[in-house]
Amino acid sequence: MPTKASKAKGKQKPQEEKREESLQAVILADSYESRFAPFTLERPRCLLPLANTPLIEYTLEFLAHAGVDDIFVYCGSHTEQVEEYINASKWKLASSPFKRLLLVKSDATSVGDAMRDLDNRGLITGDFLLVNGDLVSNISIEPALARHRARREKDKNAIMTLILREAGTHHRTKAINHQPVFISDPTVDRCLHYEEIHTAGNSGKYVSLDPDLLSTHAELEIREDLIDCQIDICTPDVLGLWSDNFDYQSVRTSFLFGVLKDHELHGKTIHLHVVPDQYAARIRSLRAYDAVSRDTMARWTYPLCPDSNRAPGQNYRYTKNKTYQESGVTLGRTGEVGAGCVLGRDTVIGEGARVRGSTLGRNCRIGQNVHIEESYLWDNVVVGDGSTIREAVIAEGVVIGKGCTVEAGALVSYNVRVADNITIERARKITRAKLGDSAFSQRTDIAIAGDEGEGYEYAANSDDGSDASDFPTQLYRNPPASESASSLSSLQSEELDFEPAEDRLRRPSFMSETSDELAPNKDFHVEATASILDGLQKEDLPENIFLELNAFRMTLDASQREVRRAVVAAFIRRIASLEGSGTGIREPVNRVFSKYRSVIERIVFDKETDDKPDQVDFLLCVQRELVSRERGENYLLFVAKKLYDLGLVEEDGILQWWADARSTEGGMAKVRGLTQKFISLLEEAEEDDESDEDEDSE
Repeated sequence: MPTKASKAKGKQKPQEEKREESLQAVILADSYESRFAPFTLERPRCLLPLANTPLIEYTLEFLAHAGVDDIFVYCGSHTEQVEEYINASKWKLASSPFKRLLLVKSDATSVGDAMRDLDNRGLITGDFLLVNGDLVSNISIEPALARHRARREKDKNAIMTLILREAGTHHRTKAINHQPVFISDPTVDRCLHYEEIHTAGNSGKYVSLDPDLLSTHAELEIREDLIDCQIDICTPDVLGLWSDNFDYQSVRTSFLFGVLKDHELHGKTIHLHVVPDQYAARIRSLRAYDAVSRDTMARWTYPLCPDSNRAPGQNYRYTKNKTYQESGVTLGRTGEVGAGCVLGRDTVIGEGARVRGSTLGRNCRIGQNVHIEESYLWDNVVVGDGSTIREAVIAEGVVIGKGCTVEAGALVSYNVRVADNITIERARKITRAKLGDSAFSQRTDIAIAGDEGEGYEYAANSDDGSDASDFPTQLYRNPPASESASSLSSLQSEELDFEPAEDRLRRPSFMSETSDELAPNKDFHVEATASILDGLQKEDLPENIFLELNAFRMTLDASQREVRRAVVAAFIRRIASLEGSGTGIREPVNRVFSKYRSVIERIVFDKETDDKPDQVDFLLCVQRELVSRERGENYLLFVAKKLYDLGLVEEDGILQWWADARSTEGGMAKVRGLTQKFISLLEEAEEDDESDEDEDSE
């Protein structure tokens, strides 16, 4: 007969299992970097605004959707600001989805120190998510968490699962000059080797791989097409490894690399979970800040968009011209606000002012005839009459005088005042922060801010946490010829911060990642593609989709070629989402192209001519869109055949496309294989027709 103690133990087991299945999370609110200086001299990165919402709000929303119970916000610099913000947020209310939200204060100077300190505190009792306070993601972690727990039940040494986003080798949220490479055993999704290669120069062509991996694993998969936002599912054993290795300082280049390298010593394994779609990015740099801001405005991050009004007191609405606007915004009678803008509450835009592709915070005062393009102005910014701001970041409380010019890449930090008729040169960083014995002057620099201005140039040194090899002091790929050699060398950085418009044009959008001929209108593709895709998902009428597309084309002065590219990108993405639900490729291709054939008919205009440039261009757009997509050659065959069957492209158009040299350039050739048989049938049919014509003439 079982004892009372054993009965009690049996009764407690469900509670123990329930407690074990609860999920905790650790947010690293301090980046332990200085890439966002001079802004982070006065405010932590996690509280900087993205689309007028603090970054940490996006991270907390992600964790809420993930079903996290307990959150530990690990603070470093500016702890009091993080504490004040969290305590006043909705996340501390009784209605919060979190059972516990605790701020952990520490004097750690690296991620490694923070993790060892966390281990000593004994706060972690089970599986936990490790993320950063600058994460923007709508990924669902349930599949990854289920696989992680299943592996852990079978093998207690399976201590960690990395959640990665598939995105192609080139993506605008990824670093330019360094590339993370994951080598894994795809049969069990186990990570075997991690390395970050620098893509500048010959060093970017190689990884250093242990030869034993080739003999002990039948199959290896090398991936450099992944976005790593450091979303990690961990067991408590992970903290023990940090504590046992005091030389581990960073999550990837020290911890991950070291654990994989010393696998035979401790036997611990780390696994990968690759997500084919959804959105994930970290705001690691100003370049990423710019890219993710645009993705947020284009709704790739949905539901994490401004009009979701996640932060307390927000009341954004999404307008017809693709602008997010709060109440109380005043626009002068002759003022213009283009598509892709975010306008905070009570902002005033004067007569003749023009704002395009920019974010304006709350209570901004924009004077008459001001031009603001591709820039970010935070709360309470004042811009005097006749000033121009292009591709710059202007922090809260800044005053820009009349007739000023702020050139591309300039960073103007909190409460700086710039006198009238001053030009802030490209890539200048201006601040008013006071830092004891700092490496820069703390007196107003008249040459920078003017006689009546307040501010001086910020220049990082080796003592402020930055490293010339990692964090650039210049923000552009191509500095002026007058730049010094030392300035040029600083461009060989881990991640460039902010790209000028002409460079951004060479980067693919989040959805269309493989195109090497990007449209010169950088706003149109992102916004038009999002609009078409939204209509396809809602199954709107074709004429309604085309009306909105045509309005975009006229508003943003887009070419027909840009229109075709946007249509293709949206159609392929919709087909991929339907195919992912288990229907195969043929059925969604038939469904989408058959229902929305009239949209294509309105953007192809060469049916009556011998040459078919529009049809060729449309098929090239399809081909480019499929280069990096899994089973791209299958997609191409079904799409080409369906377009032909529907009469959307003619036989001559298909054959001219196939013979076009552009269809075989670079990676384009790799998706042609399965379509060759279809082309051969068309060529044979054409030869038969010609033979019949010859016989008739005889």
